[in-house]
Amino acid sequence: MAVATDAVAASCARHTTGVCKANSSHPRGATAKCKDGTYSYSASFRGTCSHHRGVKYWYR
Repeated sequence: MAVATDAVAASCARHTTGVCKANSSHPRGATAKCKDGTYSYSASFRGTCSHHRGVKYWYR
């Protein structure tokens, strides 16, 4: 089980907020899911979901 966890962790960049969910289902091209339930397609990490209560999950 630890191997799967390591594989998921390795598939996301290090972020200060949010949880890596790279292997979960999400819309194509989405980079994050915001805390208000909307998806972000932001090309940069900085400011992602800033007007949506922050990042809940990262997909990369």
